[in-house]
Amino acid sequence: MERLGPARAASATGRPTPRIRLGGIGIDPVTGAAAVARVLDAIDAGRGGQIVTPNVDIVAAARRSRELRTIIDASDLVTADGAPLVWASRVAGTPLPERVAGSDLVWSLSAAASERGLRIALLGGTPDGAARPTERAARILEARFPGLKVVGAWCPPMGFDRDESQWRALVERVQAAAPDLIYVGLGFPKQEHVCVRLRAAVPRAWLLGCGASIDFIAGYRRRAPKWMQRTGTEWLFRMCSEPRRLARRYLRDDLPEALRLLAEAAKERRRRP
Repeated sequence: MERLGPARAASATGRPTPRIRLGGIGIDPVTGAAAVARVLDAIDAGRGGQIVTPNVDIVAAARRSRELRTIIDASDLVTADGAPLVWASRVAGTPLPERVAGSDLVWSLSAAASERGLRIALLGGTPDGAARPTERAARILEARFPGLKVVGAWCPPMGFDRDESQWRALVERVQAAAPDLIYVGLGFPKQEHVCVRLRAAVPRAWLLGCGASIDFIAGYRRRAPKWMQRTGTEWLFRMCSEPRRLARRYLRDDLPEALRLLAEAAKERRRRP
């Protein structure tokens, strides 16, 4: 759980921030406020970027895939979405300051965007018949933050990223909208692959892989109460809300991975002089 070399994203002072390695990937030791400031500084300088917010499930997937590890480590900002990553960093003696979830960043970045006059777009969400959660989420964000410029809200069909004509059409819409920030809620790792491809088309934009955040904003899924978010038990709320989809993943895959992270952290702590 050693510290990595300089992260790709620089601090507000311009100095590179070293990353902390957890479960084979590097995490930027930033607060939510520092993460937003870093993005705003880069936008002001005309630089785009990609944000990945790993949780335990993502760490487990990255252990199995060199490609996913490469995508995460090449991202410009990597924040700890999962509370067990924060706990493990503290056990190891290299503490991350706090959990910085993608579901929180969509709100804090939107607030900052409304104050700065930045343009945002939403891509993803779970289609529900004729309903479009992405469009509903856009309206809710605009109502919450007066003056926010939402320039795109797209809920593409399944397989759009494998269909060349659909992909080209999406890229053209994104380029025409010219957003400064794009929230991509397609689930890991699909959203990260989409972000990597979109960066070439809109190199000055920042792309955030935000999982179920668009559905949360739109009210199509409920997020855990604040006290569960603070205590690291949000996973339990989500599992109870969607047991058929999530119980096996959380109990069979994520729980052992969380214990593994903590065991690795304790071993790392013992190795230190």
